[in-house]
Amino acid sequence: MSDARHDAFARQALQRASALPAALYADPAWVPRERAAVFARDWQLLARADQLRAAGDHVVGELAGVPVLAVRGEDGALRAFHNVCRHRAGPLATCDGRGARALRCRYHGWTYRLDGGLRSAPEMGEAEGFDPASIRLPEVQVEVWQGLVFAALAPRMALAELLAGIDARLGARRLDRFVFAQRISYEIACNWKVYVDNYLEGYHVPHIHPGLNRMLDYRSYRTELGRWHSLQHSPLENAGAVYGEGEALYWYVWPNMMLNVLPQRLQTNRVLPIAPDRCRVEFDYFFPPEGDPELARGDLDFSDAVQQEDIAISEAVQRGLASGSYAAGRLCPTRESGVWHFQELMREALRESRD
Repeated sequence: MSDARHDAFARQALQRASALPAALYADPAWVPRERAAVFARDWQLLARADQLRAAGDHVVGELAGVPVLAVRGEDGALRAFHNVCRHRAGPLATCDGRGARALRCRYHGWTYRLDGGLRSAPEMGEAEGFDPASIRLPEVQVEVWQGLVFAALAPRMALAELLAGIDARLGARRLDRFVFAQRISYEIACNWKVYVDNYLEGYHVPHIHPGLNRMLDYRSYRTELGRWHSLQHSPLENAGAVYGEGEALYWYVWPNMMLNVLPQRLQTNRVLPIAPDRCRVEFDYFFPPEGDPELARGDLDFSDAVQQEDIAISEAVQRGLASGSYAAGRLCPTRESGVWHFQELMREALRESRD
């Protein structure tokens, strides 16, 4: 593993803070430690509640390399399991689905009830001491918040603690009043943390996003920090018919979720690591049920233009981090407090992992 300075993970005051070492963005040796320290220990957005309305509705995903499956049971309860058969590790589901009566392994046909217990195992009658009733799929913690489904393997905090304060700030703009419209995914040649860092500051907006800069009031652009999330917000200017009047709210939620709320649109983002120098970002778009389709198309076009600008600079930053030229630079306290907050959470997780 590339050696960072021993104090690279020590707490840093915002006014004296430097960025994370380049090795954390470019060295493959950090990937397993980061997976164990971050993604195996905390809540992540997994699905939408509308995907799991009826018994047998299910969604597949992954948490820290573990395939997972969320399913609505016949008793109405929402559960999540390791999507790994207890026989020889085959998958119980390979895609999202509706109305399954059971969970059947694609490999050898072992079949589980929707509550995770093994129902049948073909041709196992001669296996001495084999008791199907003793075999269950390992469970994953799962909870629903405002129409979004979160899951975790072994979370350090309650979901309510992770999201504390967001409900009050949203007020009447409840997320579950919006209707899902579309998912757009981008595969980006950068470490997932490069993308998060970029999201967390408006410092680059005047230089990278001319269209967005005209829409936001940069002088009034502010960042508020919570324990596990941060909020960037700005009054809207010149937003035209697409967004109307009001305020742009951009939440980052540890470790890899964003929640973007504008007067006529909601958007969730998941930043999913693929490799040390590659990630996938999934944008889910939601609009009011009475929304204008023409305005929705305008939002999709504008958002994609902003995203292409972010992709270009994030990939350039990744090349710089991997070049061997970069030594951790100082952060701007006025404009990069969100970056500092995220990187302090990374340092905290890695310190705990090391200890």
